Amino acid sequence: MMEQRAINAIRMLGVDAINKANSGHPGIVLGAAPMAYQLFTEHLQINVKVPKWMNRDRFILSAGHGSMLLYALNHLSGYKVSMEDLKNFRQIGNTPGHPEYGHTEGVETTSGPLGQGISNAVGMAIAEKHLAARFNKEQFKVVDHFTYVICGDGDLQEGVALEAMSLAGHLGLGKLIVLFDSNDIQLDGKVSLAYSENHQKKFESMGWNYQLIKDGNDLQSINKAINKAKKVNDLPSIIEIKTVIGYGTSGQGTSKVHGSPIGLDEANKLRNALNWHEEPFNVPQDIYDHFRKKVTLRGQRVYRKWLNMMDLYKEAYPKDYALYESFINENTVINLEDFRDDISSKQDATRNISGKIIQRLSAMHLNLIGGSADLTASTKAKGADGHFERHNSLARNLNFGVREHAMGAVVNGMVLHGGLKVFGGAFFVFSDYMKPAIRLSAIMHIPSIFVFSHDSIAVGEDGPTHQPIEQLAGLRAIPNLNVIRPADTHETLAAWKIAMESKTTPTVIILTRQNVNNYPSTSYEGVSKGAYCVSKEEKACDGILLASGSEVDLAMQTKELLKHKGYDLRVVSMPSHYLFEQQTQKYQKEILPKRAKIIAIEMASSMSWYKYTSTVYGLDTFGVSAPGEVAMAHFGFTSEKLADFVIRKLK
Repeated sequence: MMEQRAINAIRMLGVDAINKANSGHPGIVLGAAPMAYQLFTEHLQINVKVPKWMNRDRFILSAGHGSMLLYALNHLSGYKVSMEDLKNFRQIGNTPGHPEYGHTEGVETTSGPLGQGISNAVGMAIAEKHLAARFNKEQFKVVDHFTYVICGDGDLQEGVALEAMSLAGHLGLGKLIVLFDSNDIQLDGKVSLAYSENHQKKFESMGWNYQLIKDGNDLQSINKAINKAKKVNDLPSIIEIKTVIGYGTSGQGTSKVHGSPIGLDEANKLRNALNWHEEPFNVPQDIYDHFRKKVTLRGQRVYRKWLNMMDLYKEAYPKDYALYESFINENTVINLEDFRDDISSKQDATRNISGKIIQRLSAMHLNLIGGSADLTASTKAKGADGHFERHNSLARNLNFGVREHAMGAVVNGMVLHGGLKVFGGAFFVFSDYMKPAIRLSAIMHIPSIFVFSHDSIAVGEDGPTHQPIEQLAGLRAIPNLNVIRPADTHETLAAWKIAMESKTTPTVIILTRQNVNNYPSTSYEGVSKGAYCVSKEEKACDGILLASGSEVDLAMQTKELLKHKGYDLRVVSMPSHYLFEQQTQKYQKEILPKRAKIIAIEMASSMSWYKYTSTVYGLDTFGVSAPGEVAMAHFGFTSEKLADFVIRKLK
């Protein structure tokens, strides 16, 4: 029977590649192959020749350790995943150990850490729903696709997944369908060692449509369940499919086959058990033909039909079509002149400035959407046009609730979907809750925007639990992550311009709670270079005060204080270490000449500054509960205390 042979081809490609690599996870490949086959051949609408087609269905293998399941499917379906790629599984090349977005064709997200993939999928479903509300007409379904997920027991134990699934149920994301590979086994043994919840009651209480398939090899039941889920428009769906991990091996149903190759002898036994008599990495042509008919050609027909519809849409709704094209092309350009009226010389907190900028950006760029984790009143990171809700999906303010980790992953998923610029906001100290998602955005080279306020001990009375100290150093250590800590209005606007125009780098914008002075010498041009002089020495440079954020204001005040004591200082603002490192050595030496005495100033861990100087006026202890001004004075962040320190270091 062709269906069974095709499923076994998936299974054996997985086994053979894992054996050759002597590394990998064969259990899920063997157990989940039938559900994956049924999804790809009967439901998934993709065009492998146009892999970035905007209206394709999205498929996310959230259980990313089972990557060979995805690679085998993508190879058989016609993506650019060759047999040589499969033979080089887990080596440097096209088929890494966990799926990597932008690395292997047909991979929609980097789904290594459990829970992240399903949370990304929630973001994709939100993006689909919002864009559909924006562009669809009764006779033109411009945006109309499903987001499918295969997840495992481990995914559903991760807090991030439960946060995201709670949000999905609340929002009624009916185009999100999760296939749950429920095999009751995880790495350490039976799932029952750590988990005993009732899946049906749990997911139904979270607002999900739940179905159970008792036999993971029953293709007809799987097909029927997916069709039923596709008809539920107001609830996300989860289909629990009971499978046998490592199906067909002598270790089936045990944790032995979760994350270790089964070996050549066991593979030969499996071949006999499955009636599969092909040599390793050999797939008969009729199976390729089967996948071509059921996946490749079917998807191309759907794609051509969509293109024809879009021609009619363009003719009937030219303005909507032009707007859609601008969303999809993602060539956002920010004109600073548009914000001239928003630039003020008055003192203000950079969080307030950022909030005003978001409002202006939202009015000019309808593709901007986002919100905060129950903190919009404090972060000022709020989307426009009302609250995005179950029955108001054109609104652009996302109420993530107290779900920081899910917010990070959902933002990534929305960006991965395409067509939108997306931000999420929180207090800076809670970037710790979002670190895995932020890190993944950097790995994937996607332009997610993360907005964090309350950036230092100036938070004040809430005390050390809410005062970030080590977070700046930690985020600055992540490759391909642009952490920008603006000093004032000009720099905050610059940060947003950089974030909005970015295409391959996520941006973290770090903002103050307290007011700061605005300086005419700060600029977008300076911020775009990472560091620049905001106040030059008058004659001979006695030293350089190097700072970021609100500490630039402190440095400027300290310079004026020391000027009266005969010191001629330069003040350098360094809002972005990341951007400064991209400049020429000549520019870097001009801004921070090695002959000069450099004193770095920041109300946070000193760690990230030692690359530029051995002298850091930082904070390497936790904060204190007191009013912001008192806390800063307590730790010596006043112009008088800093001036005394500078004098000692310059002598």
